[in-house]
Amino acid sequence: MYALRNKVQLIGNLGANPEVKNTVNGKKMARFSIATDESYRNANGEKVTETQWHNVIAWGKLADIAERYLTKGLEVAVEGKLVHREVIGKEGSKKRYTEVQVNEMLMLNARHGKS
Repeated sequence: MYALRNKVQLIGNLGANPEVKNTVNGKKMARFSIATDESYRNANGEKVTETQWHNVIAWGKLADIAERYLTKGLEVAVEGKLVHREVIGKEGSKKRYTEVQVNEMLMLNARHGKS
């Protein structure tokens, strides 16, 4: 059960191409967002679809894969853990972020790599 304490699994579509950077210590990082949809019928019997956006971050070899293969609209499955970070802005205001740090990724409607 210990492995299930902080585990996230999502299947969704990329909202944009990944943003890829190299950190000051040379590690590659890819950030992207995926949208997940949930549908249900409301009290009037009408179908309602709600979309949730999730911020995702991949490091190292997974960042390489994201850079090469992931593109806007692609359906992807990710597994990882939730991480929280806090950034202090120029005016001293605090911003909090929650992201899924990926440890496994699967492209579900894979296309060939970017040219």
